[in-house]
Amino acid sequence: MSALEAFHLTGPDGKRFRGDRALGKDRQILFITGFLSRRWGNKSKALAEWCRESDWGFCCYDVRGFGDSEGRFTDYTLSDWIADARGVLDHIKTGPPLTIVGNSLGGWIAWLMAQEFSAVEELILIAPAFNMMGVRAKSIDPERQHAWYRAGWMPWDDDPAHKDWLLSWKWVAESEAYWKTSFDRLRGVKTTILHGLQDSAIQPQGSSRFVETLLLRDPEFPVSLHLVQGDHRLSSPDHLDLFQRLLQRRG
Repeated sequence: MSALEAFHLTGPDGKRFRGDRALGKDRQILFITGFLSRRWGNKSKALAEWCRESDWGFCCYDVRGFGDSEGRFTDYTLSDWIADARGVLDHIKTGPPLTIVGNSLGGWIAWLMAQEFSAVEELILIAPAFNMMGVRAKSIDPERQHAWYRAGWMPWDDDPAHKDWLLSWKWVAESEAYWKTSFDRLRGVKTTILHGLQDSAIQPQGSSRFVETLLLRDPEFPVSLHLVQGDHRLSSPDHLDLFQRLLQRRG
């Protein structure tokens, strides 16, 4: 793998989003991070190191409105972050076969991109947050849900890490709309899902239902689900070891 080099791309609104990329041989890995997560964390650092050892290419990025990218968080919703993923895939789709590793909300975005881009040959989804905001809206107290709809804004929850990041109700509407089309055009991309049984942020039942629905649509779809002991982060040494083994397993 070559040395990591910073890059920036420009969204439709003229704001730049930033990432890092290294070229490699035989395979390239794109990491799509989760909601309210910067591009460099335990998983992406481990991925970059494994790619360096294997001489694979690697890429990760921050969405507009977060991390090192331009724009205000409240100006963007799911459709914008999907547009950012498309922009990155257009940037890197030529070259060795592409595997997308998607974490949490990035897992669902990775799934949508794999159905759209023929360059994607494999997916590894870690605690994927399918229909994240639609599920969240249904899970909260009806009075709070109505207040969210009426006011137009609400934080994900009252946790100090989240309460200052206000979410437009548009997130919910877009999430439901994209979810309705998630199985419309199935490409048989090898898909591996890893989800923690103790995940309280994104329930593992969501991954189980996703696989059940997918196999009802296409019983031969190459998908495997690994439910393991662990919470939403899945970043312990044992989890990272399993993650590496799944990544290195080909065919």
